[in-house]
Amino acid sequence: MANTAQLKKTYVEQIAPALEKQFNYSSKMQVPVLKKIVINQGLGDATQDKKIIDVAINEITTICGQKAVATYSKKDIANFKLRKKMPIGVMVTLRRERMYEFLEKLVRVALPRIRDFKGIESKFDGRGNYTLGVQEQIIFPEINIDTVDRIQGMNITFVTTAKTDEEGFALLKAFGLPFKNAKND
Repeated sequence: MANTAQLKKTYVEQIAPALEKQFNYSSKMQVPVLKKIVINQGLGDATQDKKIIDVAINEITTICGQKAVATYSKKDIANFKLRKKMPIGVMVTLRRERMYEFLEKLVRVALPRIRDFKGIESKFDGRGNYTLGVQEQIIFPEINIDTVDRIQGMNITFVTTAKTDEEGFALLKAFGLPFKNAKND
């Protein structure tokens, strides 16, 4: 938990004042904040094999340190052999200390383990939020490669209070996310 406090302290002491100066905010309350990180894994194959959901829940829970929950389909789709309320994914929402802990682990340990890693894309959603697609869950040190029977990808969404993409980009870059072609610098 000492690292978590360190990342939060870095935000308060360095990142927030730098952003306040960069964007000429009139109040400290205007400075963007990282509200939550949502990890989501879509598992379409779970319609055939129910164990896939259990394995995914255990893996995401191990990675995040917080219990993951299954997500369910909202309607029937015959072409995909999908019935309403069937489990089709796994998600977890991280806030406060666990969020900072996961962010630290993602930036310092997991992303550098990606083969041929040259940085992440810098495409935001228009409201200062960012979604990162990870191809393999095995980049996280908690996952034992020998016990993995299938490689699964996941989406990691960073939800901020930033009003624009430029502000969101500056916030996440300050937290250490390794963006490639940094267009907003």
